[in-house]
Amino acid sequence: MQRARCLEMICPELEDKLVVTIMGACAQELYDLGDRDNYFYLQHAMGLASSIGLGLAMHLPHERVIVLDGDGSVLMNLGTFATLARYRPRNLVHIVFDNGSLLSTGGFTSHTTSGITDLAAIARGAGIEHVASVDSAVAFGEAFVEALEREDLSVIVAKVDAVGPEHYGMDLQLPENAFRFKRWIQQRKRAAAS
Repeated sequence: MQRARCLEMICPELEDKLVVTIMGACAQELYDLGDRDNYFYLQHAMGLASSIGLGLAMHLPHERVIVLDGDGSVLMNLGTFATLARYRPRNLVHIVFDNGSLLSTGGFTSHTTSGITDLAAIARGAGIEHVASVDSAVAFGEAFVEALEREDLSVIVAKVDAVGPEHYGMDLQLPENAFRFKRWIQQRKRAAAS
């Protein structure tokens, strides 16, 4: 299963949600599908997409927050699962694309490659109730739909191939992305208040 295909599958559902991506391949593949103001590509901050997503979910409980993460990033910040379980934001879906590789930073294998480290088991062990581990596009789609319908903290660990985009390069700098993302949130708040 390829991450790009998974992103393509869920892209129509992301239109009205706050989306935070980790750096590198995942961000580029989402960008290539069609950049939107409600996407925050967390460039140069490996391991922190889930932390940003948690802050957004807690601060904006009426918005649905989707975090698109990677195995390397989660391994850098394993405490994120315990923190997510502790605060249990019901409006957060955390998707971890596990390609067993630090693809965006040189292609080195990650700890999940050996089959010893199981991110879904770690999430469950941290106290997250709704965790799905999937390895097919159909199972991924079903897990995503269930997570949206559930309206509770959900983690999806999707085993994907260690392949990335053909090119890297967004015509969008981090400060511009951050200001645009903030404006989108403010407009949503104003519309909800009217």
